[in-house]
Amino acid sequence: MSAENWPDIAGRMAEDESGRFHRLPVRVYFEDTDAGGVVYHASYVRFCERGRTDFLRLLGVEARQLISGEASNEPAAFVVRRMSLEFLRPARMDDLLIVETRVKELGGASVTLAQTVTVGGVKVFEAEVIVVLVSVAGKPLRLTDAIRVAFDEG
Repeated sequence: MSAENWPDIAGRMAEDESGRFHRLPVRVYFEDTDAGGVVYHASYVRFCERGRTDFLRLLGVEARQLISGEASNEPAAFVVRRMSLEFLRPARMDDLLIVETRVKELGGASVTLAQTVTVGGVKVFEAEVIVVLVSVAGKPLRLTDAIRVAFDEG
């Protein structure tokens, strides 16, 4: 398969009137659904985690670099502090979902992200997620200038 035809498995950055954001396509498989073929509620959390991880990757802030200490002053990771979830409509097996991730707010050590999941342009799920940068010992760390700039531009 040529490079031009290879799928963008990390999704893509996009931009609209409210700024830049990340879009990740996700296919719903049998394992993502309940017995009725409807997406199981916990699957949305996994889909959003993939979106957040690939958003960071495309911003140049990879999880491995954080954990190794390359991307911050010491080994660190983003951990979820709070999630607010809203289930709007059911998605079903074989649907192609689009997970969008946007920066809503930057704090000293935290980032608030707004995530939506759509099917064919129809919103089926929303999440507001607060992640905090913490050391491997669990101590909150201030966002580095490099991380802050990446999110500001994202």
